[in-house]
Amino acid sequence: MTPAQKAQVEQRAQTERADLDKALSGLTAGPPTQCISQYRTQQVKSYGPTIVYTVSPRLKYVSETAGGCDNVGGMGNNIFVTRTTTGQLCSGDIAQTVDRTSGFFTGSCSFGPFVPYRKDR
Repeated sequence: MTPAQKAQVEQRAQTERADLDKALSGLTAGPPTQCISQYRTQQVKSYGPTIVYTVSPRLKYVSETAGGCDNVGGMGNNIFVTRTTTGQLCSGDIAQTVDRTSGFFTGSCSFGPFVPYRKDR
């Protein structure tokens, strides 16, 4: 990796971290849970290796992955594909990303525990 490429990667990571902090601003982390209902989710967005599931403006779930599911939601052109028979997403489940235009698989990742972030009353 060239110094210019390395600087670009570092800048992208800083931007993603700042965007994640903004998305979670005003919310307080609770104890992690192993599974969440996928049907209550209104939006899914990745911030680098971090995936945020928005249930409502007052509740979001955050899952750290080892990477591979970047550019989901927002300006990215990737969408999530998950397979579940229970309607739940659980820690250890594998998600794939697909380019919404071409339909080609672009990556995959495994979910970590889901940390709820709630708005204080």
